[in-house]
Amino acid sequence: MAPLTEPERFEWRARDVFALYLYFAVLAAGIVSLPADLVKTSTVSGIFGGLGLLGIWRFAWWFLHFVRAQIYTRVVYARLRREGAALWASGWRPREVAFMMTTFKEDPGTTRAVLDSIVGELVRLGLPGRLVVGSGHDSDEMVITAHLQQMDTPVDLQVVFVRQTQPGKRVAIGLALRALSRIGVSGDTPVVFLDGDSLMAPGCLQRCLPLFELEPNMDALTTLERAVVYGPIFMQKWLDLRFAQRHLTMNSHALSRKVLTLTGRLSVYRARAVLDEAFIRTVEEDHLYDWLWGRFRFLSGDDKSTWYSLLERGSEMRYVPDALVYTIERLDGPLFDRVTQNLLRWSGNMLRNGRRAIRLGPRRVGPFIWWCIVDQRIAMWSCLAGPVALLGGGLLIDPALILTFPLWVMLTRGLQSVLLFSYHRRIDVTFPVVLYFNQIAASIVKIYILFRLPVQRWANRGDQRANDALGQGWRWKSGVASYLTLLWVSLFVFGVLLFTGALPNGPHFFVVSFLDTFL
Repeated sequence: MAPLTEPERFEWRARDVFALYLYFAVLAAGIVSLPADLVKTSTVSGIFGGLGLLGIWRFAWWFLHFVRAQIYTRVVYARLRREGAALWASGWRPREVAFMMTTFKEDPGTTRAVLDSIVGELVRLGLPGRLVVGSGHDSDEMVITAHLQQMDTPVDLQVVFVRQTQPGKRVAIGLALRALSRIGVSGDTPVVFLDGDSLMAPGCLQRCLPLFELEPNMDALTTLERAVVYGPIFMQKWLDLRFAQRHLTMNSHALSRKVLTLTGRLSVYRARAVLDEAFIRTVEEDHLYDWLWGRFRFLSGDDKSTWYSLLERGSEMRYVPDALVYTIERLDGPLFDRVTQNLLRWSGNMLRNGRRAIRLGPRRVGPFIWWCIVDQRIAMWSCLAGPVALLGGGLLIDPALILTFPLWVMLTRGLQSVLLFSYHRRIDVTFPVVLYFNQIAASIVKIYILFRLPVQRWANRGDQRANDALGQGWRWKSGVASYLTLLWVSLFVFGVLLFTGALPNGPHFFVVSFLDTFL
């Protein structure tokens, strides 16, 4: 068996360090160049004081995640890794490894690479495997069959295809899980959920599998993820940033024996947990009831459905920070459309599942994880407080405040990015800008979706859309959603300006103006 590779080390590069020095030098020069009398008035100092309190709160939350992540990585997981290595050296092995792979008109080269990673892992493990492929088109099946026939690597791998008759990844997952049950997969057998564009790095499963023996109450785990993008450099930078954030927060969450999602790209489950009929039906038919829109089904977000199903039953979950999976991203359309689609899908999945997870309460979910879910809903508003206060204050009080806005962004996101560098494994001076774009764009999209939870589009697997199936009175409901969005955004803007003291002539200004105008 090939030895495991060591975890990634931090890559120090002189040009990165110099770029970071220039970044903070420009920030310092900008702060020094601000008008000397900018904060002399009580109103302006109140704005900076309010934003300072907000900034301290949000940075403290980030820093808490960082500290928890360090404890998990260096203490808890380090112990688990040592124990897992000792268990493996003692000769322990699972009976077999099962794979549940979904694919739909995937690039043939990507499919072949994924198969190579599956076979390579089985060879390194020295174990038999069963692969059930949930496909939606015969082209994928032909590529898989031809490639496996051409491979000369000796491996005991049983392959079963299940063709979905209805559109949607959820249908493919349900059919594949039932097929695994029919061919005898059961008990504690590890079941690897794998997307058709995800490649396991060497040693990935050897780090994951012993944890199921070491922790009997753990029913699922997910792993470190990296993106390989064939497309614009911005998409690579954006996904690098998002995966660095994910890496930090997943380590923090796992300290509480839970995570906030069981990533669909690659997660490993205990067979008895996922081959249960109730679990399968949840994945296939997951739905939510909304007071405005009524009952609606989920299209995407199968990884959130699997997570919620295990969360509801109290299962423990882990994150394996040194088991790596690469995801292949090929951009064929306009960059803006792809970014928008991803944000709409990710944000919608988070909001739809977060609401019902909060209702489970801190006792069942765990207090820290429960608050993390609550904080996701708070953060989509708090990220907008800075631009509202500074731009609003610049328009209502002193135009010089607008000059402080880019400096505020550089300072706050620069500090956050410094924490992320250790999880990205190198310094990237573009992170503050990409981080701010990600936070603002995600906040705007989440606020838009907040009152439109059923509006979904799953561009893959037949381009599913929910807009046409929202029931009678769709236009009226859409109008109500627009009204509520405007109302809450207006209240938010008013509240931020009131809290920071940016309202001219005191908080009563708008009330007096309203009475003078309309009465």
